[in-house]
Amino acid sequence: METKKELVVPAIENGTVIDHIPTESVYQVVHILGLENYKDEVLIGTYLQSGKLGRKGIIKIKNKHFSKEEVSKVALIAPFVTVITIKDYQVIEKFATEIPDHIENFIKCANPKCITNFEDIPTRFDIVDKENLKLRCHYCEKYTTKETIKFIS
Repeated sequence: METKKELVVPAIENGTVIDHIPTESVYQVVHILGLENYKDEVLIGTYLQSGKLGRKGIIKIKNKHFSKEEVSKVALIAPFVTVITIKDYQVIEKFATEIPDHIENFIKCANPKCITNFEDIPTRFDIVDKENLKLRCHYCEKYTTKETIKFIS
């Protein structure tokens, strides 16, 4: 007789679950949200079975909540992940991320001559193509793509 063994990930009492992350983007999401320095429980799962994606990643962060604006950064590298807010073991809010129309101060301009790279000016980008992720710098109008994005540390 064959028995199935399953590793059960414990529920969190309070915090955030970020689900349906493309497996190749999980650690970028951790970095974008600064979770490598978070001092409470963070569970990271990669290459998990998913009916939607085939394989997926998931991150559970205990006692941490994010605004929709904070999580919109994640959408740049992992569009349409599901963000679930948990309070007292209950789902309080659940939404899919969306790529914003504009972003400020977390992407570095790819143009070395851009004023944002040598002056203390926050970066600003307009998203000109959400499907293929193409951003245009507000100052120098240079384009940045998903392949060339560099996040400000």
